Amino acid sequence: MQKDILSGKKILLGVTGCIAAYKSVYIVRELIKRGSDVKVIMTPAATEFITPLTLSALTKNEVVVKLFPKSTSENTSIKTWHIDLALWADLMIIAPATMNTVAKIAHGFADNALTTLVMALRSPLLISPAADVDMYENKIARKNLEILKEAGYYILDAEKGELASGLSGTGRLPETAKIIDSAELILSGIKNDLAGKKILVTAGPTYEDIDPVRYIGNRSSGKMGFEIAKSSFLRGAEVTLITGPTNELSYQEIKLINVRTAKEMKDAVVKELKKNHILIMSAAVADYKPANSATKKIKKEDNLSSIKLTKTDDILSSLKKGNKISVGFALETDNELNNALKKLKSKNLDLIVLNSLKDKNSGFETETNKIKIIHKSGEMKDFPLQSKFQVANNILTEILKIS
Repeated sequence: MQKDILSGKKILLGVTGCIAAYKSVYIVRELIKRGSDVKVIMTPAATEFITPLTLSALTKNEVVVKLFPKSTSENTSIKTWHIDLALWADLMIIAPATMNTVAKIAHGFADNALTTLVMALRSPLLISPAADVDMYENKIARKNLEILKEAGYYILDAEKGELASGLSGTGRLPETAKIIDSAELILSGIKNDLAGKKILVTAGPTYEDIDPVRYIGNRSSGKMGFEIAKSSFLRGAEVTLITGPTNELSYQEIKLINVRTAKEMKDAVVKELKKNHILIMSAAVADYKPANSATKKIKKEDNLSSIKLTKTDDILSSLKKGNKISVGFALETDNELNNALKKLKSKNLDLIVLNSLKDKNSGFETETNKIKIIHKSGEMKDFPLQSKFQVANNILTEILKIS
């Protein structure tokens, strides 16, 4: 399996003074779990919310809070710690970043350990701001964030929700998983290359009802489609996700449409396709449905011995795609390549993603996938076993070649 992008990476985490500072513990834990070496820099205000000792214990590294030693009259040090850390890091994350810290960085201030380090930094910088709604929406705060974006820093905008003040609005620190996904994307060398694109993704299974209790379905978890939607959003696209029944969670900025049956999915795709540039059909749509669905539960004593089935509509084959880029998936158990090539042609796709259930840890109900991407032109590219987030990014990169 391909090595985790975060494994072995040297990451600086900046923590500033707001209530969301406690979430830095979860960020540290996840980075370390993924194999990163983490060092923390805190503003003095951040220590009012969480202690340096907590973060030092978790990272097993010294936490920097002050620019200077406690007593310069008794001690001197020739160490240029801020330069050393700035050269050490593969990535710096500031989460949460207060509006005060955002303003300082935007205007070149270096008046504490964190902002001084940022001024010397050579690695990419991911800033995830958090504040109460009125502070976050303040015109000057918005302008400062734009300055940082224009300077080439990565900004992961705050989310909407209930805030510590009791108000609701934009200002919540994004979920830890979203911050980690953003870090992985940056360390993969991927830019905001889908800005201006509108992408429609389908995910999950469809359920075709036998009666109000039972259904015909498949083992799709929906994870692959959700990872494609997430990575599309983080790369700058406007994303609509149509999903069958699943336990996967999306980002709140992604337009989510829940469906159950193949017909409901087809109707949603037809409606949404005209608004989008790219269709990525990763859903495992049922090929068959009961010819008749009972309105009441079929009892054991009814002695049901067979269910008459009828084909569902083939969504990709029936669509009027026009100039839309369309991508399909082929999950196969035998004659994989021949079957995929047949689908590529019969469904008039621009590319198809092939994976086989013969490959261990690939396909349904796994965190990983191993794929081959086949272009309409005949170009083929094999990828090793990877996390589905990395698979999603490889698919998007191949789509960009033809968009």
